[in-house]
Amino acid sequence: MLLYNSAISGNCYKVRLLLAQLGIEYETREVDVVDRTTGREFLDDINPARRVPTLVLDDGRALAESNAILCYFAEGTEYLPDDRYDRAQVMQWLFFEQYDHEPGVAVARFLLRYSGRAEEFAQLIAERQQQGRRALAAMERWLESHDFLAAGRYTIADIALYAYTHAADEARIELEQYPAVGEWLGRVRAQRGHVPMIT
Repeated sequence: MLLYNSAISGNCYKVRLLLAQLGIEYETREVDVVDRTTGREFLDDINPARRVPTLVLDDGRALAESNAILCYFAEGTEYLPDDRYDRAQVMQWLFFEQYDHEPGVAVARFLLRYSGRAEEFAQLIAERQQQGRRALAAMERWLESHDFLAAGRYTIADIALYAYTHAADEARIELEQYPAVGEWLGRVRAQRGHVPMIT
């Protein structure tokens, strides 16, 4: 199995974290997500969007989009509930992560840390930071009375949202304002098989 990967991408990290927790072995091919001058035509036949993560299964079939990959590997495991409502709750958080959280926290982080053009993007960064703070505030409200995001236990909802939340300081979003989120981050880090984003 081959994962087209970027070490700095939270979307790729989600996949690596779940695979580590499931004990699944795989190979990686690094893709530069900072230098956009390098073509990604090699992905055309397996992911027309040319994004990472893209994963090629042992039988040659490909999967793209981080949360779709999480769902595929979590099927039949403790990380994705069988109960219909609990599963829908997991999906609710996966959609929230991609629609509300990632466009704020991840984009601000990328522009600040990796673009080399933070001053040029100052207005956009401020807007994305504000979006990220709204997403974290929503998580804070939930986590004040819940240990995990869905189904009363650790699931791929937690994996998906942990990836960029734990790196929010790199987006200059102060996690101290979200104590329940901070405690949840600790619970996620304590899970069996946890691996750091960048080793």
